[in-house]
Amino acid sequence: MRLRASTFLLCLFAFLGLPGLSHAANAPRARWTEAEAKAYWAKQPYAIGGNFLPQDAINQLEMFQAATYDPAEIDRELGWAQAAGMTTMRVFLHDLLWQQDSAGFTQRLDGFLGIAAKHGIHPVLVLFDSCWDPQPKLGPQHPPIPGVHNSGWVQSPGLALEDPAQQGRFEAYVKGIIGAFASDNRILLWDLWNEPDNGGGGDYIGVKFPDKVPLMNAMLPKVFAWARSVGPVQPLSSGIWNGDHWDQESTWNQTERTQLTESDVITFHDYSWPETFERRIVQLERLHRPILCTEYMARGAGSTFDGSLPIAARHNVGAINWGLVKGRMATYLPWDSWKLPYTDREPTVWFHDVFYEDGKPYRLAEVDLIRRISTEQQSTRNMSASDSH
Repeated sequence: MRLRASTFLLCLFAFLGLPGLSHAANAPRARWTEAEAKAYWAKQPYAIGGNFLPQDAINQLEMFQAATYDPAEIDRELGWAQAAGMTTMRVFLHDLLWQQDSAGFTQRLDGFLGIAAKHGIHPVLVLFDSCWDPQPKLGPQHPPIPGVHNSGWVQSPGLALEDPAQQGRFEAYVKGIIGAFASDNRILLWDLWNEPDNGGGGDYIGVKFPDKVPLMNAMLPKVFAWARSVGPVQPLSSGIWNGDHWDQESTWNQTERTQLTESDVITFHDYSWPETFERRIVQLERLHRPILCTEYMARGAGSTFDGSLPIAARHNVGAINWGLVKGRMATYLPWDSWKLPYTDREPTVWFHDVFYEDGKPYRLAEVDLIRRISTEQQSTRNMSASDSH
């Protein structure tokens, strides 16, 4: 007897004790109302943390492929995050991981979520990404390019977006991975597509991808619909990151319109000076939904912990900086290293990241600030919860 793939996976999840079997029957859901989104967000810890990749991985494939998945290193680094007061990590997944080994990938993700939960961390999980290398490949990843920021990161799906025959595979990935964890309270939020209309960045000679944004714009609403069809109890979002007038609907491009009208919780990126950071928050507050900044903190660009984090806390906005530990991703180097690699010198200041490879803080005052604001915000939330009873 031949089992359908979905039936086989559900049986396997049951055998392994994974979330998939008991959660597979969740009813489809609509976009949350403002009240539903606010009620969910009020029950969560204040979201403060970093975009996470363990130091021994160069990209999201290397983090989760069976040959390089390293739970011991993940456990060690999340321990440093917990000690710093962090309550969330933003973690990138990849469609090729599902295509390669859906059951194994689901098991490893479940293991990661268990480690995170042990440290009181509720991750944001990212499904697709439009940044950096548009030609992702499974298997061993190339070593870091010396002196270059994020030289091994890969897009998802990348150039495969051009092939209409791949749509079924993308749909299976979205429904499969979200469906497996649709009722899992260890997950804070599903971030469906990172910077979807980003041109990519980096320098990939001979790569042409002129139809990327129109193709993505056609797929992004489908991704939201696929995600909602499996009834996740966690909110959905895709973060706005470009433009100057987020409160003016007349200025939204097609991507932003989908992001801001489909997201349950509003997410955004900002690597600007504090004045711009606060202006963006004020603009988004007019949408009357919880707000989470899923990328900030680029010291050399004027975005710092001491500049942005107190503003976020004052507005009750969660804040996830880029990077945690200096490693193969090399995001302590600035963006301009793609033009002029730092092969013979260190940057004057680290661009991203919080800890050295041994867990020592790059700047102790920054970690002290993160811990203090986290403690203050949790106390405020606890008091609000007590008052509501």
